[in-house]
Amino acid sequence: MRVEIEPLTVHGDSRGVVVEPAEPAMLPAQRNVHLVVTAPGAVRGNHYHERGTEIAVVLGPARVRLREDGALRDVEVPSGAAYRFTIPPRVSHAFENTGTAPMLLVAFNTEAFDREHPDVFRDVLIPTP
Repeated sequence: MRVEIEPLTVHGDSRGVVVEPAEPAMLPAQRNVHLVVTAPGAVRGNHYHERGTEIAVVLGPARVRLREDGALRDVEVPSGAAYRFTIPPRVSHAFENTGTAPMLLVAFNTEAFDREHPDVFRDVLIPTP
């Protein structure tokens, strides 16, 4: 299965930016949401979900690496741009902050997080130092 990648409209002014991460039709299926702030040069993800579909919105600059059908694919999210990634089950994904300021990521998942039986399986796509 392939990841759906959509550039989102970023509304900005002197106060900052606003992005709508999910369409109303997407929201009823979501069972988990989390906001991730990632330091420059750091990597998040490096995993896949066996059951859940994840929607991840990344505010660039960032590099997103995906493993789809055994092949690696890199997607560069330009500085100031926001991309929405709809990641089906069993597709590995990693997010790297390629900028000099914190990177923002908001992620929704169709599976509720269960600490005793997490739907998260390690697969290192971007090695960390």
